[in-house]
Amino acid sequence: MSATDAPETIVVTRSDDRVVVQLNRPHVRNAINQQMVDELHRVCAELEVQPRILIIAGAHGVFASGADIAELRDRTSADALAGINTMLFLRIAELPMPVIAAIDGVALGAGAELAYAADFRIGTHRAKFGNPETALGIIAAAGALWRLPQLVGEPLAKEVLLGGRILDADEAVAAHLLSKVVDPADLIGAAHKTADEIASKSVAATIQTKALLRLDRDRHPQADLDAQAVLFDSDDKRQRMTAFLERKKK
Repeated sequence: MSATDAPETIVVTRSDDRVVVQLNRPHVRNAINQQMVDELHRVCAELEVQPRILIIAGAHGVFASGADIAELRDRTSADALAGINTMLFLRIAELPMPVIAAIDGVALGAGAELAYAADFRIGTHRAKFGNPETALGIIAAAGALWRLPQLVGEPLAKEVLLGGRILDADEAVAAHLLSKVVDPADLIGAAHKTADEIASKSVAATIQTKALLRLDRDRHPQADLDAQAVLFDSDDKRQRMTAFLERKKK
């Protein structure tokens, strides 16, 4: 079977304010291969044109076990420089609206790096994070080397990246890598609840806030003021503030 004939590696569910993507390669524990990368790029292209919240989850009790080693073994220096997973995870992180990772089971290697690229991470008690790349003769080059220290601090990141430490759900919550832990049956519902909270807010203000959070310190406060100037003149701002004042009168 050729790659073009292979079954889709993700299941996509769309609604007006969100898109849910389920990684679906259960026979290899949702390992990320080139086909999955291509399919996720297509979802990103859609969300760049029509911004919506993205929820990413894994099928069958696993988030993603890493990159597909069968493919990874045959990749060359040219593939490394192309940043196959790196470019995808950057694109996911830079989507206009927030990204929520719903993590059940393992998120290892590239699977962990995909989770690190999300704005919110919600997990179950079965969630585990790790970056075992050095055991395979490579490095965690798709974002973990700089995202993980930002998320959990350098000392703990070194334990994961250099020492091979696997973080369980309780450790991930303590390190603020996970925002909450829920029962497996409640995971997608919890992700949707977070999405509901985001969706109730102004889309324009949410997009601006996410974009501004990515900027270097020297771009603030001027970038904040420029964005605020646009929002201050919006009909959405006037309508939301008028509704707030009317509720307060009651």
